[in-house]
Amino acid sequence: MLTDLARQSWAGLRALLVLTVVLGVGYPLVVWGAGQLLGDQAAGQPVHRDGEIVGSRLLGQAFQGEEWFHSRPSANDYDSLASAPSNLGPSSPDLLALIEQRRSAVADMESVDGPDVPPDAVTSSASGLDPHISAEYAALQTPRVARATGLSPEEITGLVREHTTGRALGFLGEPGVNVLELNLAVLAQRS
Repeated sequence: MLTDLARQSWAGLRALLVLTVVLGVGYPLVVWGAGQLLGDQAAGQPVHRDGEIVGSRLLGQAFQGEEWFHSRPSANDYDSLASAPSNLGPSSPDLLALIEQRRSAVADMESVDGPDVPPDAVTSSASGLDPHISAEYAALQTPRVARATGLSPEEITGLVREHTTGRALGFLGEPGVNVLELNLAVLAQRS
């Protein structure tokens, strides 16, 4: 019986040592190495313009003004340190009032009827930092951005099309438009 206990203890100690080396040293080194190889990809995918970082491909931000495509609302004012949803449920009177207020504001700004406003124009994402809007919301904003920038609606529509990404893995989610990249493309087209 004592030999069985010693044999099992030795096997357990060997497993502990091997797993400590693999998971405690090997795995962290592999993750660190991948981060070094990916560079900006692992550093939040910053977007540069004229040598300055103007945002991240991964984080939404607020755009004010008629000449910009607007991001979807944020429950935390686009604060990446406070990434979280509002935690208001679908039957919350506060959330329903906020959605109606947003719907009315977007409908007025875009000169459309309230029912024509897409859901992502009035609801925040789970993180509150989604950098994408739907192609439908981008199309809704196209006439306003064209008027404000002096570009033709066709030019703006072409930029929206160029910056629309497909579904992840070909079947997950919906096509989306990265607002920061689209706004930079509009700015470059104007220059």
